[in-house]
Amino acid sequence: MQIARIFACMYMLAFLGVVNAAITPPMQVDIPSDFDETTPQADYTRRVVMVPMRDGVKLCTVIVMRKGTQHGPILLTRTPYNARGTTMRNHSQTITEILPISDAVFVNDGYIRVYQDVRGRDGSEGEYVMTRPLRGPLNSTDTDHATDAYDTIDWLVKNVQESNGRVAITGSSYPGFTSLMALIDPHPALKAAVPMSPMVDGWIGDDFYHNGAFRLGGLDYFPAQTGKKSGGNAVAMGERDYYSEYLAAGSAGDFIRCYKLDELPFVRKLMEHTSYDFWWQGQAVDKLLASRTLTVPTLLVVGQWDQEDSYGAPAVYKALDPKAHDLVSLVIGPWRHSGVNYDGTTLGALRFKGDTALEFRRDVMKPFLDRYLKDGAEKKPTPHFLAYETGLDRWQEFAGWPVSSATPVYLSADFKVQLAKPAATDAHDDYVSDPAKPVPFVPRPVHIGDRNVWGPWLVSDQRSVADRTDVLTYTGEPLQKTLHIAGQPVVDIWVATSGTDSDFIVKLIDVYPEEMSAQPQLAGYQLPVGIEIFRGRYMDGFDKPRPFKPGKAEHLRFNLPAVNHAFLPGHRLMVQVQSSLFPLYDRNPQTYVANMFEAKPGDYKKATQQVFRSASQPSAVILPVVAD
Repeated sequence: MQIARIFACMYMLAFLGVVNAAITPPMQVDIPSDFDETTPQADYTRRVVMVPMRDGVKLCTVIVMRKGTQHGPILLTRTPYNARGTTMRNHSQTITEILPISDAVFVNDGYIRVYQDVRGRDGSEGEYVMTRPLRGPLNSTDTDHATDAYDTIDWLVKNVQESNGRVAITGSSYPGFTSLMALIDPHPALKAAVPMSPMVDGWIGDDFYHNGAFRLGGLDYFPAQTGKKSGGNAVAMGERDYYSEYLAAGSAGDFIRCYKLDELPFVRKLMEHTSYDFWWQGQAVDKLLASRTLTVPTLLVVGQWDQEDSYGAPAVYKALDPKAHDLVSLVIGPWRHSGVNYDGTTLGALRFKGDTALEFRRDVMKPFLDRYLKDGAEKKPTPHFLAYETGLDRWQEFAGWPVSSATPVYLSADFKVQLAKPAATDAHDDYVSDPAKPVPFVPRPVHIGDRNVWGPWLVSDQRSVADRTDVLTYTGEPLQKTLHIAGQPVVDIWVATSGTDSDFIVKLIDVYPEEMSAQPQLAGYQLPVGIEIFRGRYMDGFDKPRPFKPGKAEHLRFNLPAVNHAFLPGHRLMVQVQSSLFPLYDRNPQTYVANMFEAKPGDYKKATQQVFRSASQPSAVILPVVAD
């Protein structure tokens, strides 16, 4: 019995020793160095690597592909919006669930999807400079987005063994900008590019200014983008009405200083470069590309109602097409900003016949990429100019752009629009613009951060402002036949002001019939086809601001966004003119000040605005009419 008890104790001690050896120590660190959510049953592989650049900085790069992929083309996106998060949108073991929905058509056919954090953002090393300029006068370093794209592609084709060594680059908005920058001194393995809604010129018509008017709506973006290396928050003003909050603050500069946004270097740059000076001109991507020879087939994409970057893609197309007609194409879809990457069946009150975004990705973008990246792919030609014709709900191909004749529609007496040039010798319509009561760009309360407000605002019903006394509204007779326009309408107006500075906003509108039983929600709807602003002080040139002489007529000419639209029989053409669009754009004090950010309360004054409609000073919107 004694011997048995001894053996039993020895057994228990041995057992406890084994158990203790398997127990995790109480102070074991509970966050492992690298935890991968992917399980063995996942249908994909996902690798996170740090890719070295020529200066030693390493960029966080996420590589995703279906298991078993071999000889696959690489589709690259370089982004400031968190590559890790973008490639793990859902904690799933299915590749089409973890990636954006726009990637499905590609990864389902063997594409290797790569996302990379640009230098200085999220998981990447280095220093972040917003829209980092090209090496040269504005950038004395040896690196920029062009070199980083080159070095990234070089690493990918040498180290991703599942690839066929061919790469395309794509992305929307900021990633559209990095896609364009990759075309400057491109890597030989870069075979195609699809820049979507790219940031091209932030002063003339993309994110930050439009024709000299500062976009207040972007102020939430700067602390979110540059306040921290990763993440970041919008302006900390709660869920208040943006209209009342910006109005109470005073000038744009007052609002910036109130919320300490002037501590952000990029905001200071915007406040220092209010005119189209060397800083803006030196980083305008359309000008940079126009000075080089395009060697990479490029498919440019923009939404007809892009509320952030409507200028860039058409500007690049116009800059490149004369020299590289066979390598560059333009697509205009019926989308908001970046809407090409989401569901494209609706936009605000508009309903389309199908998912227009999926149709583009599946039927245009993928065949374009296959042609240049996949062995044995059908060499399907890409249209030089493809645009969705809103109104008739159909895709149209054109041989090039422009495809139309310039047809002026004139503002005339009794607030009409007409094809005939005015005959009056001295005629104008007047309105009083009061900076204390600016015209809201959407009905109040204004919550720019609300996706249901910001995304579709460019198709919002303009009846909300049509009866304001500070908005001139000109309307045509019901159309007897379809009026088809494709291209960029041009505003050509004569104006005067009792002040010394002023903004002028012009809207081209499609007015629906008052009775529409098939679509009652659109009965009487005033659909904006194009809206744009012009800061009057730049009447002599964007780099030559000067004050108005009170009462003196001045000639303004500027473009509306690119469109392909059919005004249907029974619809009417409408043009609206006003002098504020708040708080999308900062208020013009209507007193000339050298820097609008330094405007004082006493500078904000009422002004009487005049829009001329005479034989010698006709005001018109020049339509790019297509003879169908």
